Amino acid sequence: MLAKINGYALDGLDGYGVSIEADISNGLPSYELVGLASTATKESKERIRAAIKNSGLLYPQKRITINLAPADTKKEGPSFDLGIAVAILCASEQIKGDKYKNYVLIGELSLDGSLRHVNGIMPIVISAMQHGYKNFIIPSCDALEASYVGGINAYAFNTLSDVVSFLNGAEAVPQETRRFSSESMDCSKSFDFADVKGQTVAKRALEIAVSGGHNVIMIGPPGGGKTMLAKCIPSIMPDMTFEEAVEVTKIHSIAGELDSNVGIVKTRPFRSPHHTVTVPALIGGGTKSKPGEVSLANLGVLFLDEMPEYQRNALESLRQPLEDRKISVSRVQRTINYPANFMLVASMNPCPCGNYGSKTNECRCTSQQIHNYLSRLSAPLLDRIDLQIEVDNLSYDEFRSKEKTETSAEIKVRIEKARAIQRKRFENVGILTNAEMTEKHIKRYCALDEPSEKLLKMAFERLNLSARGTSRILKVARTIADIEGSENVLSKHVAEAIQYRQLDRRYYV
Repeated sequence: MLAKINGYALDGLDGYGVSIEADISNGLPSYELVGLASTATKESKERIRAAIKNSGLLYPQKRITINLAPADTKKEGPSFDLGIAVAILCASEQIKGDKYKNYVLIGELSLDGSLRHVNGIMPIVISAMQHGYKNFIIPSCDALEASYVGGINAYAFNTLSDVVSFLNGAEAVPQETRRFSSESMDCSKSFDFADVKGQTVAKRALEIAVSGGHNVIMIGPPGGGKTMLAKCIPSIMPDMTFEEAVEVTKIHSIAGELDSNVGIVKTRPFRSPHHTVTVPALIGGGTKSKPGEVSLANLGVLFLDEMPEYQRNALESLRQPLEDRKISVSRVQRTINYPANFMLVASMNPCPCGNYGSKTNECRCTSQQIHNYLSRLSAPLLDRIDLQIEVDNLSYDEFRSKEKTETSAEIKVRIEKARAIQRKRFENVGILTNAEMTEKHIKRYCALDEPSEKLLKMAFERLNLSARGTSRILKVARTIADIEGSENVLSKHVAEAIQYRQLDRRYYV
């Protein structure tokens, strides 16, 4: 007898339907799995046999042929286990009727018949829903993740026997759709800008960077507070919308980094890979073309501490995602596009000893050593960083000062207002922040009066700026204007934005 079960698989973030076909015929007992299955999928044979027997069901002692269609597409992972097992039980008439035809079955089987977690439940369900499927049978441990997708009926079960009982007529209640509520970073458990002494300029620059989604690099001697400032950034990041949370969750679900006890990502990502990170780990790839750190940081922050210590080829691989806000992972078999709309935050010493340019400590490096150290960052990469700020060591009086400074919560209020202005401005444009503006948007939203134009021209000539660097000054100036609630970009906004590009000249010219 022949049975067909609806399955689903992922290709990057996009899903496609898989028809799981089972044919049982007379002959010597055998099991053949065809349809371009991966090793993990082929190994389902023994898992399924044991799961069926240990669930109190009969494993047919006949010739079993399983086909995963379309046959020319690679099928990866163990998520087809449940579909194959149900197909075998339907073909052997242990499941009566055709109720199973109305459901998409997803799940990995344990030897005892229990259902195990599958990566990528949310993107699978969303893709299947967009192609007309509304009913799903999934493992109970993935119920939370699926419950945030509206417009579907997700039935969650613990074991294969529970699924069989349901398909044979037993009643079951689908998961209720959950309402999303964004969560802010708990400052009592993280760093707060109120704990940072001094560094007024750096705090202001980071507020601007977060308000407009701009890339920023902090340069200064060891112990100046660069890392602490970076770790304070999550406390001022704006709350996520539901659409943003779904986009982030899809990526983390595919990568297997989603907390199944929560089911959705509620705070913006903050990724800080070690300086030994490889290119595939940073931008994505490997045999399964998994998302890398740049995609896991999507709509959040990618923090590179001591940036020159990273491999040169790893740093250069950031140029495309910094420009295009996405990354294309190309392999022989396929090319997958992942979103990579992150805010780059980097820190570095100005020289090998770290004291070049310091007001308090003497630098012992030669000019050649300084040049070689700074040359680890290429000019094209530095050109893609909007704000470049100096963070010097504090004096004793600054360090021990009792003066109260702004808390992260106070700074975040201004950032939320600036982001609200940008959302309204770009609601029909398809972008979220000023940092994503193209030249067309810059012409429209960053028009300058005559004094501002003269100031920008002077900076262009004296600092030897590139066209890209000049455009980024205009984007930063637009963000400063938004923070102040100004409809137009004024000369004072341009002047402040220019100040955050002066390191180009000091260190690299």
